[in-house]
Order: sequence, then C-alpha cells, then structure tokens
Amino acid sequence: MDLKNKKIAVVGVSERTEKFGFKIFKDLLSAGFTVYGVNPRGQEVLGKKIYKTLKDIEVIPDLVITVVSPEVTERIVEECRALGIKEIWMQPGSESENAIKSALEYGISLTHSACLMKQSGIW
Repeated sequence: MDLKNKKIAVVGVSERTEKFGFKIFKDLLSAGFTVYGVNPRGQEVLGKKIYKTLKDIEVIPDLVITVVSPEVTERIVEECRALGIKEIWMQPGSESENAIKSALEYGISLTHSACLMKQSGIW
C-alpha cells in the first residue's frame, strides 16, 4: 500500500486524544504523510487547521479516511462523488451498506472492514 505520495483527508478528526480520529490523524502526521483533518466544528488539532468540509480543503484529496458514524460516512461518499475523489477507506464502524453500495456505484475505490493503520503497518 503506497500512501506516501497521497494527499489524505481524515474525516472525523477530534481534539480528544482518546478518540480514533485524533490517533489516526496524529500518527499519519508523525509518519510524514500529507494529511488534512476534517470536522464540522473546524478548530485546530496538533497545530494543524481542521477543515469543516472536504470542499474547504485547498486541494482535492487522493484518499479520504472516514472515522465517523455510518450516517455521516454516507454523506461523505456523496461529497467525494461531487468533488471527484476516487478513493475512500471506511475505518471499522464507519461503514454502512448504503455507503458501500453508493461508493461502488460511483466507481470510487473502496476499502472497508479493515483498519488502514494496521494494514499500512503504522500500528
């Protein structure tokens, strides 16, 4: 899995250190990846601006990682389609049948039921 050259958006970044959205964001940054955080509240986490939506990021991400509820992931799939984002990784617990079905119908490359951090060897 070659993530090094990808612009990655993590949807569900939290300022709460116990949350997976925080841990994934922090560990991807620490590993040297180009990472953008997304959370509707905006704010700043680890000194990085957190964007309210995917469309607020000044570049189009190559990969979107969802660390949110299945209902929110369904909306993120629609945002990805609208922005032309071609790859989504739904972290365990963030996927739903509707989100998976929609992503596949839209031709979006999809991974689910597996942890990106474990699959990539970061954790």
